[in-house]
Amino acid sequence: MRIRDPIHGSLTVSDEETRIIDSRTFQRLRHVRQLGFGDLAFPGATHTRHAHSLGAMNVASRLFDATTARSDLSAPARERLRAAVRLAVLCHDIGHMPLSHASESIAPLRSKLRLPSWMPSAENEQASHEDYTAMLLVDSELTRIIESAYGSLDISPALVASLVTGILPPGVRGFMEGGIDWTPVLRAIVSGELDADRMDYLLRDSFYTGVNYGRYDLEWILQNLSAVERDGKAVLALSKAAVFAFEDFLLSRYHMFLSVYFHHTSVSFDWMLKRYYEEAPGEFEIPADPEAFLECDDMALHLTLRRSKNRWAQRIAQRRGFKRVAQFTERDDAYDLAELSKALDQAGVEHFTLESRGVLSKYFDEGENPSLFVVDRSNGRLTEIAKYTPLYQQFAGAVRLSRIYVRPDQNAEGRAVVMRLTGGPHDE
Repeated sequence: MRIRDPIHGSLTVSDEETRIIDSRTFQRLRHVRQLGFGDLAFPGATHTRHAHSLGAMNVASRLFDATTARSDLSAPARERLRAAVRLAVLCHDIGHMPLSHASESIAPLRSKLRLPSWMPSAENEQASHEDYTAMLLVDSELTRIIESAYGSLDISPALVASLVTGILPPGVRGFMEGGIDWTPVLRAIVSGELDADRMDYLLRDSFYTGVNYGRYDLEWILQNLSAVERDGKAVLALSKAAVFAFEDFLLSRYHMFLSVYFHHTSVSFDWMLKRYYEEAPGEFEIPADPEAFLECDDMALHLTLRRSKNRWAQRIAQRRGFKRVAQFTERDDAYDLAELSKALDQAGVEHFTLESRGVLSKYFDEGENPSLFVVDRSNGRLTEIAKYTPLYQQFAGAVRLSRIYVRPDQNAEGRAVVMRLTGGPHDE
């Protein structure tokens, strides 16, 4: 089957992948927007996680083909590994909740989900969308489809879940081929510094929001990737000639955070949604049962919001957000958020403050197992990417945006308080 995609052109889909795409589990993603409330700020940003997952699968196979082009993998091994990484990326978002990350605040405890025993968790730990993805892979109707469609390739639901979670279940055959463990490369393609997820969503989100910040040189990066053996493991390596393209990729993500993912409108509606959940507990829930979860999507949440009498639900449903009257970054020092909030309280201005934080890279969470190296083709030397480019040190701290929002009818009063205490408007 072929699917036309506005980002990558014609996508080739196998018969096995078609069975996954046609499942109710995957079709649910047609009703989960990629950017949540993003369309309130960017009207074109109505694209879904369904389309993103298809695009990311296409990028995954291109990454795999590029990295293994000069390898000694046998044809059967190549087919198995390629199918596994495409399937893992195709399914990586199936556990996302309505309106993306905002709804994770009301997710049940992980102990309520039917997660396998090989996925350890802390007591009273709240479930994440990754947990739901793992559950749907190993304990739902999708499980039987994967077993039937991929059994001949020795690809089990648990093996696919291991690529998504990074945890290999005991007794499950991994990705040892020819005496080399290919797990690090496959895992890097699913979730790493240059993973298929990021590489698709930056281009896709840039296209649908109408901004240029998410563009980068995908083709040059692909042409300069390879799999290199390191301590018996195949790791993802980038040629020195493409390091500047990788730096551009990092900066694209940084600028997309500032301009799109942390846009003042969408983050304020995320906050109001969380307030709705707090003030109307139980009115909308994220079910722990995999069958019931299939009915839990953006449409179900929007319908609940429209019917609710809660003030925040009504504001969301009617698009009556609060107005931003001040914005500061980590580089601003002429403000005190607590003092501003106190002054607004004293002036009788209803308001709320928000701090949005994001990091440039996943690298600092990867510990001793970095997902990307720079390779010197002349001598084969490998260097961790963060030790090669100065951008990691320059952007090691979190991106921080602090904002103050006031009730629309008190916009003038709120601005006056901000100007009095800071010497001017700060909502650029």
